Amino acid sequence: MAHAATHSASWSPLAALSGAFAAIGGFFTSVAMANSRYQKVVELQALTDEQLAERGLQREDIVQHVFSDTYFI
Repeated sequence: MAHAATHSASWSPLAALSGAFAAIGGFFTSVAMANSRYQKVVELQALTDEQLAERGLQREDIVQHVFSDTYFI
């Protein structure tokens, strides 16, 4: 004789709401971080080639430099 057991997890509105707010918060955090990185790119692009060289950068490496920790490049 075979026995089957079912278990249904109870649904919690508080857990669902908490998850939704966490997702929304994560989205806004991502937007804010992307904006600050974009501002850094703009700031570095405004420097002269000589100023970039003093920082050890070349113009074509700015985006990679700013986003290197995000995309692991």
